[in-house]
Amino acid sequence: MSSSSSASDNGDSSGGLSSVAGRSGGVFEAPSPSRPRHSANDVWPEPFLESLAVQVAVDASLSTSPVDAAPALANVFRRLYLLSMFSFSLVCTMWQAVSRSDHLWQLLSHQVWARTRLMHDTWRDEFIYRHRTARNFQTRSYVHVTLNFDPSDVDEPDSLSCRCLRLSDLYLAAGFADGTVRLFHLNSRLHVRTLRPPPRDRFGRFSRAVSGIVISDSRLVFATMDGDIHVAEINGVGSHTRTAFVGDIVNDGALVDFTGCGRYWVGLFAGVPGRAFHIWDCINEETTFVGGSLTDPEAVMGWHTLTELTMSLGRLRISGGETAVACTRWRITVIDLRNQGVIIAEDEEQRRGLIVTGFDANDQAYVRMDSRGNAIVRRVRTQETVCEFRVSRAAQRRVMGCVNRLHALMCAGGVMRVWDVQRGGEYLYSFRERVGEVDAIVANDRHVAVASSSSTAVSTIHLWDFGAP
Repeated sequence: MSSSSSASDNGDSSGGLSSVAGRSGGVFEAPSPSRPRHSANDVWPEPFLESLAVQVAVDASLSTSPVDAAPALANVFRRLYLLSMFSFSLVCTMWQAVSRSDHLWQLLSHQVWARTRLMHDTWRDEFIYRHRTARNFQTRSYVHVTLNFDPSDVDEPDSLSCRCLRLSDLYLAAGFADGTVRLFHLNSRLHVRTLRPPPRDRFGRFSRAVSGIVISDSRLVFATMDGDIHVAEINGVGSHTRTAFVGDIVNDGALVDFTGCGRYWVGLFAGVPGRAFHIWDCINEETTFVGGSLTDPEAVMGWHTLTELTMSLGRLRISGGETAVACTRWRITVIDLRNQGVIIAEDEEQRRGLIVTGFDANDQAYVRMDSRGNAIVRRVRTQETVCEFRVSRAAQRRVMGCVNRLHALMCAGGVMRVWDVQRGGEYLYSFRERVGEVDAIVANDRHVAVASSSSTAVSTIHLWDFGAP
């Protein structure tokens, strides 16, 4: 295990929130004694102060970056504190009540950090933790480990090639070429369970390879390239899984990627024209839509993925809850899952082509890269350009990329590099560790995970933890 850190610019990674109540100075000067003083009846209502604090934080978050919300809040609280010292009002009392309000910090955690689940003792602690973790991402403060598991139950070397990775708040799931999914607990960094699909006849050597995973803290769903979908309870026992859907590989082709959200599962197929997208209602476990021509140019190669470890033909991601974004070499398509796969937007690159493994999406935007390494981050629904940056020598090296809410990460030549999406695509740094040839990558606001392969086709899983102490 290794760690790397760099001090923050102001020495207070919480943005001043943890100590502002005890300060009497700051960037604001005290009101002049000659100014009119307020009467004791001038009371600022708590809802007003609460709305003011939320608005200031949201404005700072939207104008630059969510990391700037905490310093903006600290300035508001500091100004109110100084105002209370030079008036006979009840501002001080009201300010103290508002600043300690768990409701306020819950609103701030949701509006600034998109958090709806409490992972700490209070919502104030949750907000400060998210801020510090984001600061750690900016300043390269992390702990690096490699995750270990017992490979003795594997017969074929190719079976230990990791095909996909997914993160939740508590777990990392890794899907392998033999159809197994290995589950790791993030806090302990231990391998806690191995899941396997029920036995079935193979259509090709890699027809049982895992093509995608959907994970929550209670349930794990994964699909294999033959189109089967399997479900397992996180807290279950053994390797047992239940098959929720049996694929029809002859009529649908190969399932090259699979993802999902709270209401839907969605798959990207290649091999049969006109059947690129499949949407399932995951509550009823029924198919609701089949159609789309996105992967028609890759139809022949779709069948090759069942027998060869080829480069990715397509990537599929959920964005904004019930919107899916898919990328192939020539086109990116945004579809509405609620409205039977209606196309919302399209983004074509007919001249140079796209690097499929350089594509990823978060809740609001996606990153796409052409064959020369020119990367663009665009908003999913409006296609507005957020920022642009360049990955050097992308044409000569295999590139694998991902995004979280604030950063884009690209690995090329074994070197992981980070760009700040919210600040115009500013290049930040590269990770200290070299990881070799990357097979899969994933990131959220706290963790980055990479599966890299060696000459023996055995994947090594790297994990970087930026979580605030």
